Amino acid sequence: MLPYKSSKSALTSVEQFLMREYSENKNLTGELALLLSGITLASKHIANHVKRDGLTGVSDKTNSTNVHGEEVKKLDELADKMLIESLGLNADVAIISSEENENPVILQESGGKYIIFFDPLDGSSNLNVGISVGTIFSIMEKTKQSYTDPLEIILQPGHRQIAAGYIMYGSSTVLVFTTGKGVHMFTLDPHVGDYLLSRSNITFPENGKCFSINEGNSQSFSEGYHKWLDYVKSPDAGPYTARYIGSLVADFHRTLIQGGIFVYPTTKKSPEGKLRLMYEANPIAFIAEQANGMAIDGKSRIMEIQPHSLHQRVPLIVGEKKEVNKILSFIS
Repeated sequence: MLPYKSSKSALTSVEQFLMREYSENKNLTGELALLLSGITLASKHIANHVKRDGLTGVSDKTNSTNVHGEEVKKLDELADKMLIESLGLNADVAIISSEENENPVILQESGGKYIIFFDPLDGSSNLNVGISVGTIFSIMEKTKQSYTDPLEIILQPGHRQIAAGYIMYGSSTVLVFTTGKGVHMFTLDPHVGDYLLSRSNITFPENGKCFSINEGNSQSFSEGYHKWLDYVKSPDAGPYTARYIGSLVADFHRTLIQGGIFVYPTTKKSPEGKLRLMYEANPIAFIAEQANGMAIDGKSRIMEIQPHSLHQRVPLIVGEKKEVNKILSFIS
């Protein structure tokens, strides 16, 4: 088999790409490729709703809150429903767990192979001001077929992920994912109606000088973070450029493409961290490590954390290895 060489001019769809990778990636089975197709199908519908928001009002509130006590937008509910319905048609899916729902959806108690985690619409609070939002997903395999409590097989550490990715809905709709062999990006061509390969084997650029953190919370940061902030703002450091959007998918995507670091530490309001381990931190960490980066909670590797609850929150530091190690030298 000839080695695959990507080309921006080549019309390579997600399906074609997965077929070419099939024989070289032990994680990539036919069943997994079909599952990824279900996610991309749902994302196309979500993308259409995002782009028509000003006309349809999908960014309006539903006057309800989710399991985390957050206000739910109409598109939160729509995205959640679309993903569950699309993935629920796949006979290989055993369990679906969404950030929006308190309990997982058990599709098959004794059958099925995969457990799917997703944040259906990350950053939805920014919908009404036109900021990029996204869908984040993570895929694991069932560790055993027989169990008493579904959480026995659901609460797995992130290093057991076999695929993870996100779709960002912005000026263009992009799909970024990994199946354990590099990170690849596809852009949705609205004229063709398919995701086409735009970049393959993405890695964090070296010597990125961008830091991303919500300094509005700085009064409750620990001393180490204040020292690090003083450093990145000093003339001796470069200086760095501050960039913060407030949508994890958009902030991480910029960091992945332009380099640097994204930081969301613990605060007085969120003493255990703000981001969800299973739906946000784990998949982002998997992508980061496959792109030659790092992802930690301030002390440990994100993907080594043994989850104790379905909606567990964690702090997150992710980006270039050099930048993550640098902040560690201030906060450890």
